[in-house]
Amino acid sequence: MAKANILLIFLCSLGLLLLGGVGVEGNPNYRDALQKSFLFFQGQRSGKLPANQKVSWRSNSGLSDGSLDHVDLTGGYYDAGDNVKFNFPMAFTTTMLSWGTLEYGKRMGPQLQEARAAIRWATDYLLKCANSKPGKLYVGVGDPNVDHKCWERPEDMDTVRTVYSVSSSNPGSDVAGETAAALAAASLVFRRVDPKYSRLLLQTARKVMAFAIQYRGAYSDSLGSAVCPFYCSYSGYKDELLWGAAWLFRATNDAYYYNFLKTLGADDQPDIFSWDNKYAGAHVLLSRMALLGKDKNFEQFKQEAESFMCRILPNSPYSTTQYTQGGLMYKLPESNLQYVTSISFLLTTYGKYMKAKKQTFNCGSLFVTPNSLIGLAKRQVDYILGENPIKMSYMVGLGRNFPKRIHHRGSSLPSLAKHPQSIGCDGGFQPYFYSSNPNPNILVGAIVGGPNQNDGFPDDRSDYSHSEPSTYITAALVGPLAYFSH
Repeated sequence: MAKANILLIFLCSLGLLLLGGVGVEGNPNYRDALQKSFLFFQGQRSGKLPANQKVSWRSNSGLSDGSLDHVDLTGGYYDAGDNVKFNFPMAFTTTMLSWGTLEYGKRMGPQLQEARAAIRWATDYLLKCANSKPGKLYVGVGDPNVDHKCWERPEDMDTVRTVYSVSSSNPGSDVAGETAAALAAASLVFRRVDPKYSRLLLQTARKVMAFAIQYRGAYSDSLGSAVCPFYCSYSGYKDELLWGAAWLFRATNDAYYYNFLKTLGADDQPDIFSWDNKYAGAHVLLSRMALLGKDKNFEQFKQEAESFMCRILPNSPYSTTQYTQGGLMYKLPESNLQYVTSISFLLTTYGKYMKAKKQTFNCGSLFVTPNSLIGLAKRQVDYILGENPIKMSYMVGLGRNFPKRIHHRGSSLPSLAKHPQSIGCDGGFQPYFYSSNPNPNILVGAIVGGPNQNDGFPDDRSDYSHSEPSTYITAALVGPLAYFSH
């Protein structure tokens, strides 16, 4: 009888442990974090806001964007805490939101509609950028050097809204390749729910990719200080050609794109994945054909994906990745969480592919199972959501302890409803930017740059490396959040 009671207590405890660790109402609450993620994208919207806008402290902004070149370039997203639309990271954000929706949409429940809305807000804008003028691809709105000298709400913007573009004489294979990837990935998201829109996305993706292939060059060389040092294409443009072709191959199954990506030759073998460097993402995306489709033509990409994982796993003899004492992947001092969320997406997704076919691999003496990768991704996600040495949730609005003084103009300045008078370029610094008070508007779902290498976080508005959120940090986490919420 005593043994039976002990067994019953053990089973109940095990059940509670399992529920608390990964259940919907567990801690952290992945489903709540997923819902909040999509609110963040509403907070980053540029253009005329829709009637169903939930982030009510934001209003219309950038309504004349494109007018300097007699085109309509309204819409899209501000990339981070400023009021500039940089298409290179915006397109990557869109690709990652689309990939997350394709892989994990069935686990999103009611949030699937929000995912599609977040993607469409970007793709509507990217379509304008690609189709407004023949021979031109618009790649940004707003002079970053002027904008960054101001601390003003997007609704008050009075800085020049310069438009930037690439063309045959000023090429940008990197930004064009990423734009093509975003449009192709999104075309798959909308294929069944809006076939007409999906066809327009795919048709435009093909056109933009043809431009990227035909007119080779880095957009940083064409646009200089308009994009550097903010979003320079440091890794070159070959990775975007690979990434764009990989997405177009997945969207079309056209052998042209497979043959093209094979002509690109040997790839870099990075230990990073970001808005700038797409090699690892392309390798995981293409490895799907080898793992799920058992297509030997893609074996090379499977090996490259596994080589990447061996550089990330902490116990791998080939690891080149540092971890903090608290267990966070630490790649670079500036906005480190962008690499954590992007790499966690690849860990989760490759682990999912492996699990579907009961695959394993080795990093030297280390035996790697699907759960080796998924477990590491979960530890990173949990750290971001508050399971860390200082119990700080790095997602704004999640839990009780989260960043209160984020480096973000709209969040740190009073809303139009509270302060209808215009706040000019310099008007926001005193008393708002330099104030030690929490931001008046909570940008729910924003994920900031994150802690330092010692797991510390000062929560200082002026410390943009750690306290500034960006669209691509949150976009890459949407997939893993959906996976772990199920």
